Amino acid sequence: MIKVWDIFIRIFHWSLVFFVLVLFLTEDDFLSIHSYAGYTVLLLVGFRVIWGFIGTYHARFSNFVVSPVTALEYLKEEIAGDAKRYIGHNPAGAVMIVMLLVTLLFTGFTGMATIATEGKGPLASTFIAQYSGELLGEIHELFTTLMLTLIILHIGGVIFSSLAEEENLVRAMLTGKKRKEIDYSKGD
Repeated sequence: MIKVWDIFIRIFHWSLVFFVLVLFLTEDDFLSIHSYAGYTVLLLVGFRVIWGFIGTYHARFSNFVVSPVTALEYLKEEIAGDAKRYIGHNPAGAVMIVMLLVTLLFTGFTGMATIATEGKGPLASTFIAQYSGELLGEIHELFTTLMLTLIILHIGGVIFSSLAEEENLVRAMLTGKKRKEIDYSKGD
């Protein structure tokens, strides 16, 4: 086994899972809880961005961020069963991480902008509060839908990659460890 995911990445990941779940469970009925969960997600994303520059090797963006073209090529190889194994994030996972982080930022910002039109939150005394709450709410919902779609694709990708690579990626994100080498001969 080799250590891949440091404790900060693992705490970030599972905290993000928890608080995004809280967001979905509280979206209509518990605005105060929903707002604080949203602020927490934004703080987590902010931490992840900083850790992406100063963190451990596999956490750094410079180690895994690739172009969408590279990710598509990787997906084709993965589906064909010919993909190279990555100890850290594979190219498809890397693109997904960037897309999720950006979507989470926009979702959080548009949520704060929406409640600002009601005189609440940190943006309440800014020019953003002048915009239509209905329009901002619709934009927030659009980003929420995109986020949910990306989360579903992420979970599907983790399941697919776990099966294709014969490695439990959920366990790896819990323990921080992955197998150094995989013996592909055991299934043949």
